[in-house]
Amino acid sequence: MKKVAEVTLVFWIMKICATTLGETAGDMLSMTFNIGYGLSSIILIGFFIATLIAQLSVKKYIPVLYWLVIIATSTAGTTMSDFMDRTLGLGYATGASILAIMLVSMLFVWYKSEGSLSVTDIKNFRPEMFYWITILISNTLGTALGDYLADDSGLGFSGGAFLIGSLILITALLHFFSKISNVILFWIAFVLTRPFGATFGDLLTKSTDKGGLDLGTIGSSAVLFGVLTLLIFYVSVKLHRERIVT
Repeated sequence: MKKVAEVTLVFWIMKICATTLGETAGDMLSMTFNIGYGLSSIILIGFFIATLIAQLSVKKYIPVLYWLVIIATSTAGTTMSDFMDRTLGLGYATGASILAIMLVSMLFVWYKSEGSLSVTDIKNFRPEMFYWITILISNTLGTALGDYLADDSGLGFSGGAFLIGSLILITALLHFFSKISNVILFWIAFVLTRPFGATFGDLLTKSTDKGGLDLGTIGSSAVLFGVLTLLIFYVSVKLHRERIVT
């Protein structure tokens, strides 16, 4: 049986919710609770490893578990990116460049090992490991890219979110109206939804004098968690009914 979520419109909505939650929850842990980027990264990497082990141990797609791993990659990606860019002083552009090279390298190794980067039929351990490591890197890259657009490019939080949102729309149009490989477009969209979530999360949480809506990390995380919980419940019920029919 398939181990990962089917790629539908609901999947992308949930992905954006999860990555935005990853940004707000990661910032809540590292900044609001003042734990720091380094310790927060250690805690959240531990959470990622724990959820990943649970995900790898099951034999079929379980929505709650799957999306917990997605959230874990998003929160860990947020603090790891901030640790690289701010604590180590690499800066957003350098950090994003390093992570982009890591992502391309991982996709290359995955392709050479499996002969495909398709995510529509992942059932075995090795391709699933490639899948989750690639997602962790892409979500970390997305944070650095989102921060670069919001802070260093001059676009601000709303401008960065608008730019990334436009690129996501173009990618969606290419899916329907071009012959470009769906695998390529999937990974482009997957990477882009992370900086969109990062900039949108910053838009929700940052103060108004910084161009944000000043909702705070705790309030924004609670709302996003509630929305994602409802969507997971919807997907779980739908999947249960489909399995009964088949």
